[in-house]
Amino acid sequence: MGEQSSEPHKSDVRPLKVALLGCGVVGTEVVRLLVTHQADFAARVGVPLELAGIAVRRAGRRRDVPVDPDLFTTDAAALVRRGDIDLVIEVIGGIEPARSLILAALENGASVVTANKALLAEDGATLFAAAEKHGADLYYEASVGGAIPLIRPLRESLAGDRVRRVLGIVNGTTNFVLDRMDTEGTGFSEALEEAQELGYAEADPTADVEGFDAAAKAAILAGLAFHTKVLASDVHREGITEVTAIDIESARAMGCVVKLLAIAELSADGSGVGVRVHPAMIPRDHPLASVREAYNAVFVESAAAGQLMFYGAGAGGAPTASAVLGDLVTVARNRVQSARGAAASTYAQLEVHPMGETLTRYHISLAVDDRAGVLASVAAAFSRQGVSIQTVRQEGRGEDAQLVVVTHQAADRALAATVNDLEELDSVREVTSVMRVEGLGDK
Repeated sequence: MGEQSSEPHKSDVRPLKVALLGCGVVGTEVVRLLVTHQADFAARVGVPLELAGIAVRRAGRRRDVPVDPDLFTTDAAALVRRGDIDLVIEVIGGIEPARSLILAALENGASVVTANKALLAEDGATLFAAAEKHGADLYYEASVGGAIPLIRPLRESLAGDRVRRVLGIVNGTTNFVLDRMDTEGTGFSEALEEAQELGYAEADPTADVEGFDAAAKAAILAGLAFHTKVLASDVHREGITEVTAIDIESARAMGCVVKLLAIAELSADGSGVGVRVHPAMIPRDHPLASVREAYNAVFVESAAAGQLMFYGAGAGGAPTASAVLGDLVTVARNRVQSARGAAASTYAQLEVHPMGETLTRYHISLAVDDRAGVLASVAAAFSRQGVSIQTVRQEGRGEDAQLVVVTHQAADRALAATVNDLEELDSVREVTSVMRVEGLGDK
């Protein structure tokens, strides 16, 4: 009689049961991919993944997803508390009920995959503590940059390095709008309307155009890069609603382009971090300047690895679902192997410095009187605040006279005070444009 195999028969392998919270654009793609590639996922994980329930607001609504309608439920709390749920995917967004549902899932021993940037930026520490306490995984690659792998490289690949700066375009809507303003000469309102028609912007675009979405992502990236707790409220935030055609033309004259940038950087002495989101001019030969349409890209500078750039589709159902399912495979493998993934680390506990301490440059356009002494009075305003001028040029004459000033780096509060002083000068009719400048070096 031959020797019997000790390997369990495939039919005896218990599948891992997955609960999905939310079935909107991203959730629908998650379901479609899970069902379509069921065999592939089983091979990658080592056991089948079984979709055990889908929590939605309205169970009777028709949905184009290839699953049994009986899987839909409006009782999300009961779904995550079921004793047989191994993995929970949260793609409903917002703070509540997402936070309570994720905490309940973790308390019941389920590992969680989420795309919820707003929640992670506001109360990620509570979620990570719960995951640690209950021995479960909490993964969130899809929370920043859609399909672009950003979280894992920062959390794992660069764990042995010292990140100095993270600079990126992390909101596709604003990048599309600014790109259209630059390449087509489109006005802000028209470009935003086109973004809405193409599905890049919501009916209410406030979170995007006012920088809230980018600020939440910046907080997450900063926390990972610098191993410290950073909240969305710590991030200096400015949107793009005040960017004008004059700003776009001024940038072009300098050989620059305007982008909404998320910037997180370690202070020179390593004692703190600065995190900010605002429009800025960057040189057209900078890698981020070529990021077009609704694409995202993040530039990472570290001590050993040097400069790294991550680029790709930053939003949309399929790209975000790709990131969600990548995390799902990882946490499922961990579950099969009785292991846990790398936890978020906040050991450094660095101070988050206020924006006023950040070293920046400014590009300032002034409508001035075309007479003797104007340049001297303008230069004196910069000198009073200790801000060094890099270049100054005059455009036009008479009533059309404009001075364009580009500064060297200085504390942001000093630059802001300089702008206030300029507005008080009799020879300055109007400060027509104020824009920070990034990527021109450190001096």
